[in-house]
Amino acid sequence: MKHRRAIYFYFVCIFSFIADNLYSEEIRRIEDNSFMLEEAYNQEEGVVQHISGLQYQNPGKWNYTFTQEWPVPGQTHQLSYSIPLFFEPQSAGIMDIMLNYRFQAIRNDTVAFSPRFSVILPTGNYIDGRGDGAFGVQAGLPLSLVLGSRWVTHFNLGVTYIPHAFAVGNNGPLEDKTGLNFGASVIFIATDNLNFMLESVVQTNLVKTQAGEVAFENSVILNPGIRYAIDIGELQIVPGISVPFGIGPSWGEYGVFIYLSFEHPMFKVAK
Repeated sequence: MKHRRAIYFYFVCIFSFIADNLYSEEIRRIEDNSFMLEEAYNQEEGVVQHISGLQYQNPGKWNYTFTQEWPVPGQTHQLSYSIPLFFEPQSAGIMDIMLNYRFQAIRNDTVAFSPRFSVILPTGNYIDGRGDGAFGVQAGLPLSLVLGSRWVTHFNLGVTYIPHAFAVGNNGPLEDKTGLNFGASVIFIATDNLNFMLESVVQTNLVKTQAGEVAFENSVILNPGIRYAIDIGELQIVPGISVPFGIGPSWGEYGVFIYLSFEHPMFKVAK
């Protein structure tokens, strides 16, 4: 049933894209983070964003991530940090924190490209499976394309490397972990404030132990959702909700994702 809904969504997207080429009008785009993907728009000068994401995953697991993004001082350079928390009946606590830098390499009316470099801090308890117990690095390549007055698509490509990570458990062996991820999304701009979204995320993790053993872990997630922008003076609030579910190697996984963003000026920009 879930696959059928995703297929219906794709057909609606194709039909609406054809209609968009026949009739178009100027409409505002919400340039925000997607739910599971990065949009390649750095923060504007003087504007800070606070992002919360709460996800339920079967069976009975919760993830919450708080991210704050800052321009330094303009849109070309951006600093941010992400603090993830994990909850389940047996344990709860902080996971590995990420410190991020993004460079706005391209930004015009149709294309945005903003490479990111991140440092992963071993703040989570690896014994309980909430972290890797070692420093790591991550690089990401988010690309955003405007396809028409009502269509935007986003692509992500990234790699994560954590040398000498700890396996779960006190006596777990050291591992070198390499992760590859790819994501793509299409966003339909229904109105100035309302967006319909469909994301797809593919993750491959390669783990090499000290004994030379290599293991692969793969996941494929589809995530249809909706978001709405609320403007109150210079404050923009963007709530959203989606229903991620797994296909292929992730068949049987499902959940709910709740998104909430606050974006506002942190100081007056001199003109």
